[in-house]
Amino acid sequence: MKKNTFVIFLIFFFLFFFLFSGKLLAKGLKESFYGLFKLKEASFYKKLDKKAVSCLLCPRRCRIPEGERGFCRVRLNKGGKLFTITYGCPCAVHIDPVEKKPLFHVLPGSAVFSIASAGCNLKCKFCQNWTISQTTPEYTYNYNLPPEEVVAAAKRKRCLSIAYTYTEPTSFYEYMLDTAKAARKQGVFNLFHSCGYINPEPLRKISQYLDAGNVDLKGFSGDFYQKACSAELQPVLETLKILKEEGVWIEITNLVIPTLNDESGLIKEMCLWIRDNLGEDVPLHFSRFHPDYKMRNLPPTPLKTLEHAHRTAKEAGLKYVYIGNVPGHPAENTYCPKCGKILIERRGYTVLQNNIKEGCCKFCREPIAGIWSKK
Repeated sequence: MKKNTFVIFLIFFFLFFFLFSGKLLAKGLKESFYGLFKLKEASFYKKLDKKAVSCLLCPRRCRIPEGERGFCRVRLNKGGKLFTITYGCPCAVHIDPVEKKPLFHVLPGSAVFSIASAGCNLKCKFCQNWTISQTTPEYTYNYNLPPEEVVAAAKRKRCLSIAYTYTEPTSFYEYMLDTAKAARKQGVFNLFHSCGYINPEPLRKISQYLDAGNVDLKGFSGDFYQKACSAELQPVLETLKILKEEGVWIEITNLVIPTLNDESGLIKEMCLWIRDNLGEDVPLHFSRFHPDYKMRNLPPTPLKTLEHAHRTAKEAGLKYVYIGNVPGHPAENTYCPKCGKILIERRGYTVLQNNIKEGCCKFCREPIAGIWSKK
């Protein structure tokens, strides 16, 4: 009996020892990991009781207990303060044509210095950059690239702009803001490609340094946003209106997904909303869906669906409507809304000809909305 009691005691002793030492090891590894990054205190949050915080950056307003992260996986409550853990540590650094953003009415044919950090505040089941947007910085290769070095690299590579893109730039807001400020001082444009899921106050602040942006309007149904993106539609619409108010040049991308957001009535409603709230000059890109991430069961968007959406937008009164992810399609080109001639001919991301002179159609002198030169 005594022998059995002693064995049971040993079992419990070793279980307790391994559990306790495992927690210490995990804590040590976590602290070591955070030491690899430049923690920067977040700009928009509120302290709560028991060292919890409420993040005020995006509409989720995450309540984050001490030691935990928010929905985006890159904002950490450490000691009752909220920090971003990816400041100056992008996981993607590339030089792209501005057409890839896509921004068709901004400095055509120019090079853009593109950066992104891990994380996102949406969970889109169709995300094409899910390997970096739907993970944490522990699992990405990260560069040491402070804001000033981003600007220096952009100028060295003769890029006219810096783009905050690939993942959601709201998740690396402080890094984007400081880089944008430095870029503005050096005469480098700031562009972003965003899901538009951000609160008004931080949006208005970053807008002071943004020249242009493309916002994904992923659908025109609250139900679609909830089921496919774990988000809401209304904050995105508010973002678009604020960007317009703040004088940021905006273009919109709508990824048309078969059976989910391709209903013709909703597309028409979306186009009318854009016309009435943002104006007929705002370019709209209908982008072809390709199976990816958690939506590999759906087929690519039929071309006739995209062409129907294109006609719907034109009939609604939008002047500049494009079809994306279909290289060689005539709807890649920009046409003069007055004389109908080709202004910018494109194939994929390549500009074949540009007939815009001093912001106008060179054939009939119709003014064409956009940013056509660096003043």
